[in-house]
Amino acid sequence: MTTRRHFTQSLAGIAALTALHPLSALAQGLAQVKIFYGFPPGSAGDSVARRVGEKLAGTAYTPNPAVVDNRPGAGGRIALEALKSAPADGSVLALAPVSAMSVYPYIYKQLSYKPEDFALISIGAVMHHGLAVGPMVPASVKTLKDFLDWATANPTLANYGSPGAGSMPHLLGALLGIRSKVELKHVPYRGTVPGITDLVAGQIAATMNPSGDYLSYAKAGKLRVLATSGPKRSPYYPDVPTFAEQGFADLVVEEWFGFYAPAKTPAAVQASANAVINQALKDKSVLDSLAMVGLIPAGSTQEEMARSQHAEYERWGPLVKQIGFSADS
Repeated sequence: MTTRRHFTQSLAGIAALTALHPLSALAQGLAQVKIFYGFPPGSAGDSVARRVGEKLAGTAYTPNPAVVDNRPGAGGRIALEALKSAPADGSVLALAPVSAMSVYPYIYKQLSYKPEDFALISIGAVMHHGLAVGPMVPASVKTLKDFLDWATANPTLANYGSPGAGSMPHLLGALLGIRSKVELKHVPYRGTVPGITDLVAGQIAATMNPSGDYLSYAKAGKLRVLATSGPKRSPYYPDVPTFAEQGFADLVVEEWFGFYAPAKTPAAVQASANAVINQALKDKSVLDSLAMVGLIPAGSTQEEMARSQHAEYERWGPLVKQIGFSADS
């Protein structure tokens, strides 16, 4: 697990990069860059990897677009396991949700990697999660309170789906049940699409998912988003109150996708990767592509990424303990 000592050492190494020109280590560039992504093609994070990867072409980092290597399974852990043993020369990166570093160490007793096995390169995009209901729930249910009242009155139907056991949406749903004192039964799915398919078909009452995955369904009137997890309202759902606005302050979550490299990647190469990724995240075509899947582009320095990841790690330890979930439970 990440420790304060490891975190302090990481920040010290990152601070030392400020004296370096970020692209000086790659005067000739890398012939080919690969980006591992631990979820299927077409998912929201996949768009980050592909759009940013395309924009690496023609930079001092590499002359060619990066190749995205999807390695789905185990909640994204397979891709990170592959990155751990990849060449540490900047030619292999991975995109992963911060929960893989901040939550998984608490819920997987046999986790095959440690957060300190990786160099933190840059945050890529932020996502908010949301609770949505489908046709199983009466149209009169328009707020989070309405849903919790309905769930109390209909305990056999009070289920919510998530993209998988141990995922951030699963934990958010569990926290909602604990804080509201309403029993909400969890139904894990293999990703967001199967759960939303069941939701709009009336096979399950609600789902907790990345809110961007609801966009097309919400616009078509096939589901209703009742709450989102950001500190303020999502730009994609300006009329939907946050969980905090509706009385659940500790359900404020901005989960991000971040770029990582093997830990032994030279510091100057890490800085080079950070520079070109942040440049790509300012490109209008990238901004437009990510908006289509409900993501908010959010580049960062390496130090900012490290501070955010460490804060999430510190936050989720006691919350996971309250929820009482582990991968073996």
